[in-house]
Amino acid sequence: MRPLVIKVTCAAGDPERSNQAFTVAASAAAAGADVSLWLTGDAASYAVAGGGPDLGLEHATPVAQLLEVVLASGRVTVCTQCAARRGITEADLAPGLRMAGAALFAEEVLGDQVQALVY
Repeated sequence: MRPLVIKVTCAAGDPERSNQAFTVAASAAAAGADVSLWLTGDAASYAVAGGGPDLGLEHATPVAQLLEVVLASGRVTVCTQCAARRGITEADLAPGLRMAGAALFAEEVLGDQVQALVY
């Protein structure tokens, strides 16, 4: 199965699009894909322990549960600049998350046989 890199840029301001990114990431991880989920822009709020707004979507799995599925077998990274703009430090990150910048994102996306999605 090909690696999958997903970049989510939104949160409560666009709940359906945000939830779709987390749902796709969790579904792919549960299916055995090598998933790398990037939290950028407003989605950086989900990197904080216990963080991220409740999207309030009917029939949607809570983001916290979807992140647990991704973290069980994949990677979740918060954009360094996005975190800094929101006052989020590495000490604030939920367990298992990492902080990195554009160089690592480009490396992951440009890898052989990678499928990339942006939400």
